[in-house]
Amino acid sequence: MDPVAFARGLIDIDSTTGREGEAARWLAQQLRALDFTVTEQQVDGDRANVIATLGDKPVVTLSTHFDCVPPFFPSRIEGDRLYGRGSCDAKGILAAQVAAAHRLRAHGENRVGLLFVVGEERGSDGAKLANQIADSTKFLVNGEPTESRLGAATRGILRLKLLAEGRAAHSSFPELGVSAIDKLLDALMELRRLPLPEDPMLGKTYYTVGLISGGVAPNVVSPSAEAEVMFRTVGDAADVRRAVAPLESRVDIEHVIEVPPVTMKSVPGFETAVFPYTTDIPFLSAWGQPLLFGPGSIHVAHTAAEYLSIAELHAAVDSYISIVKGLLTV
Repeated sequence: MDPVAFARGLIDIDSTTGREGEAARWLAQQLRALDFTVTEQQVDGDRANVIATLGDKPVVTLSTHFDCVPPFFPSRIEGDRLYGRGSCDAKGILAAQVAAAHRLRAHGENRVGLLFVVGEERGSDGAKLANQIADSTKFLVNGEPTESRLGAATRGILRLKLLAEGRAAHSSFPELGVSAIDKLLDALMELRRLPLPEDPMLGKTYYTVGLISGGVAPNVVSPSAEAEVMFRTVGDAADVRRAVAPLESRVDIEHVIEVPPVTMKSVPGFETAVFPYTTDIPFLSAWGQPLLFGPGSIHVAHTAAEYLSIAELHAAVDSYISIVKGLLTV
């Protein structure tokens, strides 16, 4: 099995989140052709998770996602680089995992399974549904671009919406109104000065103000305004909520989404690192003790120049085999 050809076949299918149906069917067909036992778990519409086994009950499950962020662009090879949407996040990783399981079976090892999910880039609906059918595997090796290092821990996320209310007035008489935009800006300035939680391993909590909206017209004192803030958490999200509570004197705070940070298992022989992003791992708790590993860099994921080194892709096949063998001896 050629992991580069497999990756290109999958990359060339547009599986932008919400449109994974064709990729799921292609993936199931390819795995059946490689003599895997395949289950397609419907998520919604024609979107489906793809689960594959080698006959024995898996002890280790290799997992990643096959949805991608927009815009789609197909594969191409330039020198040692495989370009294309999903090349490193995470279709190249998926191809390496399939190749690893295929090679393990060739050497008589059938206790490894595959779990490929939809929706990771937007809410992890595939992982949440897959967690309902977990069959007591002992270890889950999740694939994300980690530059071929094992993850020691990943940050969580907490997304909050700050909502400011004002009173509309004609802009020539601002004293008759209350500017919601001014209240929101004051809250955001105060946020910059607030002490946020820290952790010895994951470091300081940080955040991004990703969205701001407000007002109705340039000549009207704004009656409403809001901002969405994404915190990359290093511990209990409740600690962040307590830290930002002083802002409630200026704005209302609405909870949007929370994903906890995760610490993970490692095996000997691999460099480890802490990663600031989150993954599907928190939503796959029933699939066993988690590990995180994958070729490629998060710095090129989601970009117009997304690529994966072909040499690193081939090396990842060997690495996944080594990780699985190490876990099977535990």
